[in-house]
Amino acid sequence: MYIAEQLKKKSIAEYLLYMWQVEDTLRAYGLDAERMAKEYIPQFKLDEEKSEELRGWYESLIQMMREEGVESRGHLQINKNILILLTDLHVQLLKSSKHPFYSAAYYKALPFIVELRSKSLASQEKNELENCFDALYGTMLLKAQKKGLSPETATAIDHIAKFIAMLSDYYKQDKAGELKIEN
Repeated sequence: MYIAEQLKKKSIAEYLLYMWQVEDTLRAYGLDAERMAKEYIPQFKLDEEKSEELRGWYESLIQMMREEGVESRGHLQINKNILILLTDLHVQLLKSSKHPFYSAAYYKALPFIVELRSKSLASQEKNELENCFDALYGTMLLKAQKKGLSPETATAIDHIAKFIAMLSDYYKQDKAGELKIEN
């Protein structure tokens, strides 16, 4: 909750990846708030009030996951909504002649996105941005397991990460009312 709040202000892309990690953490604990309270929350060494707030946040996410039917896989609607907002912004930025560097970053990443999509039927059912986030999340998981990437995959992830970072920066500017998108 506290990390999520900070990341949401700093980088919407990092926030979304973190929230996907939270979803997976909740699944790993069997969507059991009691177990989370006993085994997971204590590692953060929070005072009692903050521990209770965090537990409440996890309980609300668990309830949403159950209500939305994403107990074993998939993402909460609140996280899907962020992808929708990012996709809308992405389309606007590509249409705008005012943001050639964004278009360039996208077109550099596009061959890698297409390759990702071609490797999995599940990827073909998702939009390009979700494929990018899937790739970044998968890379994050591999790093956590201390597994490396092939040089080709590392190059692809680098291009995708730069593209998504740029989109995230534009999102932040847009939310602050500082982004001008005109054709």
